[in-house]
Amino acid sequence: MSGKIMAINAGSSSLKFQLFSMFNAQTGQADEQVLCQGLIERIGMDDAVFNLRAGDVKWRETLPIADCRQGAEHLLHALIEHNIIDSLAEITGVGHRVAHGGEAFADSELITPDVLAQIEQLGVLAPLHNPVNALGIRVFQQALPHASAVAVFDTAFHQTLSQTSYLYALPWRYYEELGIRRYGFHGTSHKYVSGVCAERMGRPLESLRIVSCHLGNGSSLCAIGNGRSVNTSMGFTPQAGIMMGTRSGDIDPSILPFIQQTEGKSATEINQLINNQSGLLGVSGISHDYRDVEQAANNGDTRAQVALELFAERIRAVIGSYIVQLGGIDALIFTGGIGENARHARQQICRDLAFLGIELDEEKNQKNQFFIQKETGPVQIAIVNTNEELMIARDVMRVAQTLPVQPALAIQ
Repeated sequence: MSGKIMAINAGSSSLKFQLFSMFNAQTGQADEQVLCQGLIERIGMDDAVFNLRAGDVKWRETLPIADCRQGAEHLLHALIEHNIIDSLAEITGVGHRVAHGGEAFADSELITPDVLAQIEQLGVLAPLHNPVNALGIRVFQQALPHASAVAVFDTAFHQTLSQTSYLYALPWRYYEELGIRRYGFHGTSHKYVSGVCAERMGRPLESLRIVSCHLGNGSSLCAIGNGRSVNTSMGFTPQAGIMMGTRSGDIDPSILPFIQQTEGKSATEINQLINNQSGLLGVSGISHDYRDVEQAANNGDTRAQVALELFAERIRAVIGSYIVQLGGIDALIFTGGIGENARHARQQICRDLAFLGIELDEEKNQKNQFFIQKETGPVQIAIVNTNEELMIARDVMRVAQTLPVQPALAIQ
């Protein structure tokens, strides 16, 4: 059996994918080779863009793609047309990223009619994501009826949080009746990078106290103890937590009705304000992109400088609280677009934290080495390139038991 697994991330107007060979039939070993990856953008438009890369070879075309179903059909046809696979029968499993699993799913799940129905019902908690994720599942199940389908939930890793970490201090009925609690997101990323870091440290993940910083346009931190999520900064929605590209993160909730009454805004407009007009963009007035704000700050723009300082300070505050909750720290991880690439951000976040054992080596930081702490620093500081798609493919192998394959070392 070929052991080709596809990882799918379906959005409202996009479809991101990777195809892996998870098993080498000749050697009998796991190889986790990326056969191709790509993105379909502007689905629903006459000028949709299809990008596909296999090794060093890239294809790009602009064409009408009416919906997710047509996008999936075009993708699968392209895999054969470009000789990436000989037959669709070679794809033995499909993993689907699903935004919200609520309290129903503490792990990835083989998709059955009941599981799919639950995913759709959880659309009330993620109305912009779960319905689209469910549609993607249906489309690929019809296109690849022979392949095992597995749902990989962004929230599942955080289902190990204690009540004191996930409950809000609201009347109990709001949790009991409406499911209002901290769910957390980016779980697949936090789980992956913590495993890679532990492997590179040569220590069991279960023995480590880790703070993982997934920093990008959407950002979250996660406290990981004994290999389990202990706390995380995103909450009932991805809006909560630290300041992000366009999201405000945590603010005094009474600000919202004050603005609503003062400016006559609707609830929808208030939601757009804190989700799409705030964060780095709102404070700097320049961009949601950290790179643009950093360039403006270097050119002397004071609001851009304040935006970068706010971003770092919000993160530092959460790191400190998580170290208290974990009872110490063994490793601090940076991942995501900003975490992996923004040297200034890492420097600002680690500034003056030597009293906690966090000591950045600026030369290593500038070179983007894997470990960037000083030799004398007791806390490992790691830059880990996240790979949620590989984590999804691994979960397909584990949950669907598609092939009798042994766990492989993490790929960097």
